[in-house]
Amino acid sequence: MVVLEVSGYQAFVEAVENHKGKTIFAYFTGSKDKNGVSWCQDCVQAEPIVRAELDKMPEGAIFIYCQAGARPEWKNVTNKFRTELKLTGVPTLMKYGTTQKLVEGQLFSPELVQMLFAED
Repeated sequence: MVVLEVSGYQAFVEAVENHKGKTIFAYFTGSKDKNGVSWCQDCVQAEPIVRAELDKMPEGAIFIYCQAGARPEWKNVTNKFRTELKLTGVPTLMKYGTTQKLVEGQLFSPELVQMLFAED
């Protein structure tokens, strides 16, 4: 399993390009401050749940942890995460290139996270 941590839309696109042809799971979160705490309370609550289930990912899968920006940046309707990836909220966990995703409170359920990682 490969875990990549990136910040911003361009870094995310580059990470995806570098792993073309592989199964990619992307986790989008509000950016963290200098103390490592996100402005997004749902993100703070969901992160340990998602990380605890990473061992359920298929063999050879890539996990991209992406900080999607500070709150004003995220709330901007022209934010590329919103316009290009059609994200509606953070946190979001998606199987890249598919319609499969979990958003906000759905990520508080280890069972739902496991199902997303396990689905073909």
